[in-house]
Amino acid sequence: MRSFLIALVMTSITTLSLASPVTFEPYRATYTNRVDAAISFSGEAIREMKRLDDFTWEISVEASAMMANIRESSRIKLEDGQILPIQYDYKRKILTRNREAQLRFDWDAGHVTTDIDDKPWRMAIEPGIHDKLSYQLQMPFDLKAGLTTLEYVVADGGQKQVYRFQVTGEDEVETPAGTYTAVRVERDRGEGSDRETLIWFAPELDYLVVRLEQVEPNGNRFALLLKSVD
Repeated sequence: MRSFLIALVMTSITTLSLASPVTFEPYRATYTNRVDAAISFSGEAIREMKRLDDFTWEISVEASAMMANIRESSRIKLEDGQILPIQYDYKRKILTRNREAQLRFDWDAGHVTTDIDDKPWRMAIEPGIHDKLSYQLQMPFDLKAGLTTLEYVVADGGQKQVYRFQVTGEDEVETPAGTYTAVRVERDRGEGSDRETLIWFAPELDYLVVRLEQVEPNGNRFALLLKSVD
């Protein structure tokens, strides 16, 4: 489920030259999710975009199923049409096991700090870097611009990781919310990876994610489908 949230439902290196600035509209999307593993079960996930003030927004994703709950959120600001993450929070509870992570971006000082499981780190940052959720806000704009290779620099584990995606086609996707012609995007994890992530974005819904599928190395499969959007 952790990797689903990261995937989902995930400022690009390649988008710094985009002509049109990033703008947002508030929304709330509900998804059905299903996990096929040793024990198969289904649940619900909610993705919500909220305006906090004229320049600040918050994107949050929460998923629950059986005895598990995961919530992550990213508070960002728009500056000259560019996404700058301010704060990232992650909370996971599975049975009696809990995990929390917090990242704080100080753009004036030029660094990001965090304390994950009592293991703090600090890293220098520059405009264009993201947290594990904020980069997903850039993806629809990159797809609108016609990019077929997407790359995002993400603060991850005290290092700058590059998340890569490739547009691989277009499909008719049936969901509880309706049928949509959607752009298929695949996570590029490098040669030899046995983990697969596919995401479908619907231009009709301003490139909202309408379907996501992830297959883990052990064969466990996770799937989401759009249920409703407001």
